[in-house]
Amino acid sequence: MASQSVTSITLLFLMLVIASALSIVYVKYDARLKFNQLQKELREQDRLGVEWSRLQLEQNTWSSNNKIEHVARTTLKLQVPTPEQIIYIKVK
Repeated sequence: MASQSVTSITLLFLMLVIASALSIVYVKYDARLKFNQLQKELREQDRLGVEWSRLQLEQNTWSSNNKIEHVARTTLKLQVPTPEQIIYIKVK
């Protein structure tokens, strides 16, 4: 009877060790997948940061007074009004 109890306890421990080993393999595999996903997201973050900087620079270029004045004069054919064309309005 005692040897059967030792055998069943040994078998139980063996199953627990195997289950533990399999869970370790799964956790390590899952950690590698998550690490790869993290690296991919960090590369995307870097790419988006570079694009954001480029877009800010482009916005600053397009919104500068010189650029706006140049577009107004060349494309829209606008010009500065003469003093006779300026009308002043008094507000009470």
